Amino acid sequence: SNRVEAWTRDVDFLLRQEGRPMVKLTGDKTRVRVMEADWRTTDKAVDWIKEEAVNLTQPFVLYLGLNLPHPYPSPYAGENFGSSTFLTSPYWLEKVTYEAIKIPKWSSFSEMHPVDYYSSYTKNCTGEFTKQEVRNIRAFYYAMCAETDAMLGEVISALRDAGLLGKTILIFTADHGELAMEHRQFYKMSMYEGSSHVPLLVMGPGVKEQQQVPNVVSLVDIYPTMLEIARIPVTQNLSGHSLMPLLREKAENEVSPRRPRPSWVLSEFHGCNVNSSTYMLRTGKWKYITYSDGHSVLPQLFDLSDDPDELTNVAIKFPVIVHSLDKILRSIVNYPKVSSSVQEYNKRQFTTWKQSLGQNYSNVIANLRWHQDWLKEPKKYENAIDKWL
Repeated sequence: SNRVEAWTRDVDFLLRQEGRPMVKLTGDKTRVRVMEADWRTTDKAVDWIKEEAVNLTQPFVLYLGLNLPHPYPSPYAGENFGSSTFLTSPYWLEKVTYEAIKIPKWSSFSEMHPVDYYSSYTKNCTGEFTKQEVRNIRAFYYAMCAETDAMLGEVISALRDAGLLGKTILIFTADHGELAMEHRQFYKMSMYEGSSHVPLLVMGPGVKEQQQVPNVVSLVDIYPTMLEIARIPVTQNLSGHSLMPLLREKAENEVSPRRPRPSWVLSEFHGCNVNSSTYMLRTGKWKYITYSDGHSVLPQLFDLSDDPDELTNVAIKFPVIVHSLDKILRSIVNYPKVSSSVQEYNKRQFTTWKQSLGQNYSNVIANLRWHQDWLKEPKKYENAIDKWL
């Protein structure tokens, strides 16, 4: 489903690809382990630290990947629908302060950027939501975050009990955020802060306590950081830069990295729930988001110091800044060319997939995650695909 939805995003139709976001409470106030699979993985990591790591004479690296706080699959919407159920137990929900939860402001449909409208629609978020529903989704998400925090706590405790905490560097991060009803969306696939701004916490020897590093950094920096920690020479052609100079107790101006860290961070996305290749350049207080070839879809510019909720696109107001940021972006990636090659790839891949299904094509495509909308007018949507091809 994900692949077909991404390949066909240039087709002139709107189809819901996700179940409507909703909340579900499970168990009672004694139910601590809601995401049991993640707890089992955490237990394995803890056991390994206690039984193996404690006896090692060489340094070790342990990677622990958790699925939380992703929303859970939504069985009510059919097996092909996405994961849109925010699930927790009363134990974790009690840890959330409801009064502190901010209800995000939404633009009216007429004011929404066309890509935002497409995303909101395909994520099944264009219907009516009460303030209570929105507050609940956000509260349950925070409760799921609290459960994730507890898993991290188990690892830290195991390292402390094994006498390893003082000589182990921990990095806690995520591959994306969660919009949790900001901009009338949930999930990810967006350049808004809720989706693209991820946690990045580091502790360990040589890392200054309680500091907040103001620099913008990227997940591509994690790899060279780990190489430096392991004292493995960093190759020169990496996109990322080690974070160690920013984390050490020395002031940054005392450190002379081999090459200067750029003042910007780049992100790009070419997947489902967004009907255009998307590029973000983040530098200082500015976030510049551009689409496709740079002019067929309007770009966005946000001043995050003045507008942290990213509700006012000031691209038309600051043409000089847009031009300057676009020039930097094009020097990093020729994004119109990339967008064009992605469009060609999507068509090619879809055609190959369609041919592989033969006679069965109509039935298979009608029953992907968008089945609820598609089955009302299947011929209309098939014709739209034929026209696109």
